[in-house]
Amino acid sequence: MHDVEAVLDRIEPLRGSRTVRDLAGGLTNRNLKVTTDHGIFVVRLSSPSAGLLAVDREIEYRNTLIAAETVGAGVVDYLPGEGVLVIKWIEGTTFNESDLLDERNLVRAAQACQRLHSGRRFSNDFDMFDIQRRYLSVVLDKGFRLPARYRDFEPQVDRIRSALAVQPIATVPCNNDLLAGNFIDTGDELRLIDYEYSGNNDPYFELGNIWSESTLPLGHLEVLITAYDGAPSHSRLARARLLALMSKYGWMLWAAIQHSVSTLDFDFWAWGMEKYERAVTEFDSPDFERLLADCAQPF
Repeated sequence: MHDVEAVLDRIEPLRGSRTVRDLAGGLTNRNLKVTTDHGIFVVRLSSPSAGLLAVDREIEYRNTLIAAETVGAGVVDYLPGEGVLVIKWIEGTTFNESDLLDERNLVRAAQACQRLHSGRRFSNDFDMFDIQRRYLSVVLDKGFRLPARYRDFEPQVDRIRSALAVQPIATVPCNNDLLAGNFIDTGDELRLIDYEYSGNNDPYFELGNIWSESTLPLGHLEVLITAYDGAPSHSRLARARLLALMSKYGWMLWAAIQHSVSTLDFDFWAWGMEKYERAVTEFDSPDFERLLADCAQPF
């Protein structure tokens, strides 16, 4: 996709003597750690397939600038139209899912989200209901593989949206993709990276997605919400669980698209099906009706 050395030579602090190594992770990008006399940087080289995944690199750049004011990494450079973003390296430890099993870290994660959510609004909105429909159109139009029973749950999706609307919540700037690996522990605080899917969103999508992506026990979602709000709430817990269900349902289609178009050596289908199978269990569970009812209750 990119002539790496030529790209690095165009960016002032990366010129001259340097060491370059690939960073793990990044299912839609290649991420490089570049060390020069001027410091340590991360260079993101984006995949050309990102447009199918509802990723806008200009929006990502603008939102990364805004996030740097609160919890994100500083932006060094951006090459418009070329999918190249350069940010400052954050010195710290990258979380894994086991780190979020520690309830003390969940409290810190909630505090990091509060800082991001209280910052300047992002330049766009993110709504998983809209994203899911967009992904479904891509999958159907291009004849990509769709898991069994996928469209059978459309009535339940409509009911989730209606239940959420009973107690509307103002949107806030959200990362929307807080995998454990997007938390960096500096020792003093947690920083949040990777704003590909960022946008103004329901804050309980953020919390539910953290819980879902790391497959944490249900009690950990309660800890996360209590730390975020300062008090427990059955209504907000139900809201976060329903939005987490929508995240699993929607990200399955992300995986279906990547399964068909990505050149990376990664089993996107299995990755998505793990999420989808959990979503099916939740759609089919007797708890689903109770969650809808609880979500509609006053906070």
